[in-house]
Amino acid sequence: MMRCCAKVRVHTLNAHRSKSSFSAALAAVSKLVTPSIMLRNPVSLVSNEMNTLAKNIMALIGSGHPVLNRVTSYYFETEGKKVRPLLVLLLSRALAEIPLEQRTQNLIDSVDVPEDPIYSRPPKSLLFEPPANNLSPLDILHGIKPLNPLTKGPEPLPEAEFDHDRGILPKQRRLAEIVEMIHTASLLHDDVIDHSDTRRGRASGNVAFTNKMAVLAGDFLLGRATVAISRLRNPEVAELMSNSIANLVEGEFMQLQNTAVEDTSVINQGTKPLPAASKTLNNEVHDYRVPRAVGEGFTHEQILETAFDYYLHKTYLKTAALISKSSRAAAILSGVDRTVVDQCYEFGKNIGICFQLVDDMLDFTVSAKNLGKPAGADLELGIATSPVLFAWKADPSLGPLIERNFSHPGDIERTAEAVAKYNGVLETRKLAERYRDQALSNLRKALPESDARSALEFLTNSILTRGK
Repeated sequence: MMRCCAKVRVHTLNAHRSKSSFSAALAAVSKLVTPSIMLRNPVSLVSNEMNTLAKNIMALIGSGHPVLNRVTSYYFETEGKKVRPLLVLLLSRALAEIPLEQRTQNLIDSVDVPEDPIYSRPPKSLLFEPPANNLSPLDILHGIKPLNPLTKGPEPLPEAEFDHDRGILPKQRRLAEIVEMIHTASLLHDDVIDHSDTRRGRASGNVAFTNKMAVLAGDFLLGRATVAISRLRNPEVAELMSNSIANLVEGEFMQLQNTAVEDTSVINQGTKPLPAASKTLNNEVHDYRVPRAVGEGFTHEQILETAFDYYLHKTYLKTAALISKSSRAAAILSGVDRTVVDQCYEFGKNIGICFQLVDDMLDFTVSAKNLGKPAGADLELGIATSPVLFAWKADPSLGPLIERNFSHPGDIERTAEAVAKYNGVLETRKLAERYRDQALSNLRKALPESDARSALEFLTNSILTRGK
C-alpha cells in the first residue's frame, strides 16, 4: 500500500512538473527567488532588472504624441514571457563570474575613432561605463523646435550605480531593454502581416489601433532601439544588433516563400507575378528552389533535406538571430575571451531554434485560449513548419499541398491528419531536444559554475515543457 501511494505521489509530482516547469522557470529567474531544488540557497538573480524593464523601456521610447505613446506601450502593458531580455540578463550575471584579469579583449578598436577621448581610455575601464545619454548635439537630435514635446525625444534615464553583487554591467542592462524593444516591434509588424486577432490574450495591436498605426509604432520602436544601440558606444555590438533587425526581415521574406520548393517567379502565395527587375541595376534574383518533382533528377530525400535546411535557416533568422546576437553582444560587452564569445553566440542560436521548434509544436497541440494567440495559425497562413515537413517525409503526396500553401478545400485538414498519423509533433520534439542539448553544452563550455549558469540551464531544460 505504501509503495502504491508513493507511486501515485511520484506520478502526480512528475505530471505537475511536466505541465508547469516552464512557468516555474520563468517565475524563478524573473521574479524574486530561485527554487531550492536548483540552488542550495534561494537567491535573487535578476529580479530588479526584470521588474524595471518595462518602465525603463518606456523612458527610452517615449514620444510626445499621446496616441503614438499609447500604441508603442500596448504590448508592454501585458505580462509577456520576456524570455529574450531574461536570457541577456542571466547570461550577463554568469559572465560576471569570469575574473576581470581574464577579460583581456579590447572592447573598442581605437583606430576607428582616434579623436574621441572616450575610446582612448584603457579598455577595462569601459566595462563599467554607462550608455551615453546622447552622442550628437541635442539641438540636432530634437529638430527645429526643440521645446516642442513632440520632437524633443525621451528624457535621459537616471543611471544606477554598478551592482557589484549581481555583476550586470550598465550596458548589458541597456542591451536587455533594446532586445525587448526590437522583439516587440517585430510582434507589431508580424500581427499586421499575419492578420492576427489576438496577442497575449487580448486584441492584437493591429485590431486595437488599425494596421497603419501598428506598423508605424513598430517602426518607431525600431528607430528608438537603433538610437539606444548607438549609445552603447561599441561598434561590434552596434553591428550585431543592427544586423539582427535586418535578419528579422529576411526571415519574414523566407517565410513568405514558405519552402524551398516554391516558384520564386510569383508572390502572394502564387497569385501575383514578380515584377521584372530593372535593367538599370545589377540586381540578380537568386533562386533558392530545389527541383519540384522527383522526376527532375532529385530524390524525395534530397528535396526534403533542402526543405529542412531552408526551414531551419528561416527559423534562425526570424527567431534565433536576435537571441544569438544579443547573447554574443552581452559577452562582448563583458570583455571576455573570444572563445567564450563564440560559445555564447552558439548558445543563443541553439536555444533560439529550440524555442521556435517548440512554438511550431504548440501550434498543433495547444488551444488558442491557452496559447494566447490563434492556434493552427501556421496552416491557415500556408506555412509549412517542422511537424508538416516530418509528415511530408513520410508521405510524399503532401508535396503539392505544401507547394500551393494549403489553399485548396480540405488541404489543411488532410495535412493536420498526416501530422498526427506520422508523428510530426513527436519528431519535432526530438529535434528540439537536440538543439536544447547543444545549448546546454555551450553554457558549460563557456561559463564557470554559478547560480546564474544553473538558472540558464534550468530555463533551457524547461523550454520543452512550456504550454504557451
